[in-house]
Amino acid sequence: MPDSNSTILTMQNISKTFPGVQALANVDFSLRKNEIHALMGENGAGKSTLIKVLTGVERQDSGTILLEGKEILAKSPLHAQALGISPVYQEINLCPNLSVAENILLGREPKILGSINWKQLNQRARQILEQLDIYIDVTQSLDMYPVALQQMVAIARALEISAKILILDEPTSSLDSRETTKLFSVMRKLRDDGLGIIFITHFLDQMYDIADSVTILRNGRLVGTYKTAELPKMALVSKMIGRSLDELEDMSRFKRKTSERIAKEPLLKATGLGRSGSVQPLDLELYAGEVLGFAGLLGSGRTETANLLFGIDKPDHGSVTFSGQELKQFSPMNAIEHGMAFCPENRKADGIVDDLTVRENIVLALQASRGWFKFLSRKKQDEIATKYIKLLNIATPNADQLVKNLSGGNQQKVILARWLATNPHLLILDEPTRGIDVGAKAEIQKLVLELAEEGKACIFISSELEEVMRTSHRIVVMRDREKVAELAGDKTAEKEIMQIIAGS
Repeated sequence: MPDSNSTILTMQNISKTFPGVQALANVDFSLRKNEIHALMGENGAGKSTLIKVLTGVERQDSGTILLEGKEILAKSPLHAQALGISPVYQEINLCPNLSVAENILLGREPKILGSINWKQLNQRARQILEQLDIYIDVTQSLDMYPVALQQMVAIARALEISAKILILDEPTSSLDSRETTKLFSVMRKLRDDGLGIIFITHFLDQMYDIADSVTILRNGRLVGTYKTAELPKMALVSKMIGRSLDELEDMSRFKRKTSERIAKEPLLKATGLGRSGSVQPLDLELYAGEVLGFAGLLGSGRTETANLLFGIDKPDHGSVTFSGQELKQFSPMNAIEHGMAFCPENRKADGIVDDLTVRENIVLALQASRGWFKFLSRKKQDEIATKYIKLLNIATPNADQLVKNLSGGNQQKVILARWLATNPHLLILDEPTRGIDVGAKAEIQKLVLELAEEGKACIFISSELEEVMRTSHRIVVMRDREKVAELAGDKTAEKEIMQIIAGS
């Protein structure tokens, strides 16, 4: 590890507020040359906002940024690159229709008599890639190569513009183990050549494999910065989730016995279900009258599994049987027709329709399942909306209020109402209580258990372990896109789940 005099980047007291959200609160972060520094935290921790401030996408409300001891303020991502700060995002931001060489030197092509010097362009691109031990035909179109090589091309482009700081945002999300090993080899070489690398990931094992240091954020605040070798996995998980080990030992745990109403035969049975690059093949059984909880850190495969079951993503491994019938097609419409419902993780982007009313949002899925030629009458829409506004205690002046004017908790209830109106057999809830107040959380958890008691099956996904334990009859634990354990909800301690998540 280099000494403190090699610090290349210092971010001090960085704060950023969005309407109604304190995204960052006096966060400190520093990076040294010859260092791979992991930035970790759950969804909403502030990682993305901190990087956006550094790269000029957002401007901090307060705080200072020093690059090699001099204060900077990146006005745009292009300005940040000119300063030597180069991000490489999970979604490759290159031009797939151009050649590898063109992508690496885009905007900085060597010229001769006003035209591109193709020979020199291709030669320069080869030289840059050879520094990364990559030997490919640089004249080929970028889209001819797999994602792993496209990642390397993006890194090569960053090096070509003389990056001092390389930011890798979830670079391994689409890579297999062999490709990840190659990327890590390149990262170590770049570190040893003097680069400072910020590595954002949700994979614990990968972080311990590659990072020299780690900074942990939670709820927009700095938890701490640690040498990776001195931070045990259990301590890392505790700091990310926000629960100390001592608290876990003494905490009173709410455990719910398996309900006698749970059916004897599975409603849903998945065998070897998986998707390459998304989720390792897994087996699942879910019974009517049961709540099956999914525990794991963000990126562990919880949402990806839910997307496979609901047909948002198509599996390339395994099979699913629902109500005794094997599903031949995987699509949301087919899932709805079989009696499934899905409340997505991101209610803003994938759930509510901002410019529609509460009534229109509630009847949306039911209308879609009927087809647009069997239109619900206004009277029927009003009846359905009134029923679920009352049932879920949705705080709205009336059913014709625009849903975007409601609080987050009430928006979440509107999404629940939408799916309850379809009278589903299975309800998949992905982070249904994220970003809402304690009272609304308790109401939604109570509702989930009531639905189970009525005979409905529920999959309950949450980053809050205590919430998963309180609500679930059984708990599936995910880690690194793989099902690693299945536990009884009434016989499991939170510490045990955390140990499994940490791989202890």
